[in-house]
Amino acid sequence: MIQDYDLRDHFSGLVVFIAVARERSFTRGAARLGLSQSAVSHAVRSLEASLGVRLLARNSRTVSPTVAGERLLRNIAPQFDGIDAELAALMELRDSPSGTVRITASDHAIRTVLSPKLKKFLPKYPAIKVELVADNQLVDLAAQRYDAGVRLGELVAQDMIAVRISPDIRFAVVGTKRYFAGREVPKTPGDLVQHNCINIRLPTHGGLWAWEFEQDGREINVRVDGQLVYSSIFEVLDAAVAGLGLAYVPEEMAEPYIRTGHFVQCLQESCPLWSGFHLYYPSRRQPSGAMALLIAALRHEQ
Repeated sequence: MIQDYDLRDHFSGLVVFIAVARERSFTRGAARLGLSQSAVSHAVRSLEASLGVRLLARNSRTVSPTVAGERLLRNIAPQFDGIDAELAALMELRDSPSGTVRITASDHAIRTVLSPKLKKFLPKYPAIKVELVADNQLVDLAAQRYDAGVRLGELVAQDMIAVRISPDIRFAVVGTKRYFAGREVPKTPGDLVQHNCINIRLPTHGGLWAWEFEQDGREINVRVDGQLVYSSIFEVLDAAVAGLGLAYVPEEMAEPYIRTGHFVQCLQESCPLWSGFHLYYPSRRQPSGAMALLIAALRHEQ
């Protein structure tokens, strides 16, 4: 029994516990809160001593909630999230819109779509912060505490609100003239299995991405092989520029090299047009003022 326990005395300890439990790390929890690791450790120990129960199981490598910790995290964390959301909403009643918007997106979307638009948006709203996390996998926005994500339209779940932020995207199969010296240019998607292709691995499924085409009105997925595998589309492009194999990349990335004749483009008629990048967020969540302004700035005008 905790006779004299007062939530107000340990409000900060609960905040620290939630951060550490969610991050599964004292170091990352401290970084999230902007505190020292020693201060975070002390706050958690004080909270555990007051409650009389161990909340976190620690070893040399990992931190994980105990049964009691899981219960506290499950029941208390949503209440603190609600407080954060309400305080953010009150902050937005000020003259200057403010707040932080966290977005997960592919490196390609960040470099070619988000960053150019943010260069115009951010100077207008100095109290708004945007955190961009480069990640090619499909993540749970709520679990990872993101406000929104950016993916190609075909990959957005049906229960999400999606806002188009880029034009349609066509991919291109390209290789250098040096690579094609002594090799036949592929005439059908199936011919790619005879070539040294540069692959990209998708973190969500752990497998290599199958190159997607259209032929005779039907979709074809070709699982290519080659000497190189990357997790970034920009690394794939650089390897192709170096003549190390064929790449399947967005056409606008390859276009400068196609225009100068460095790249030979093939299978144009089989490369489909994809519905471009979309910003998506849960339909049940009302966007904050900062988020609403950002959505308006990112929206693609057709």
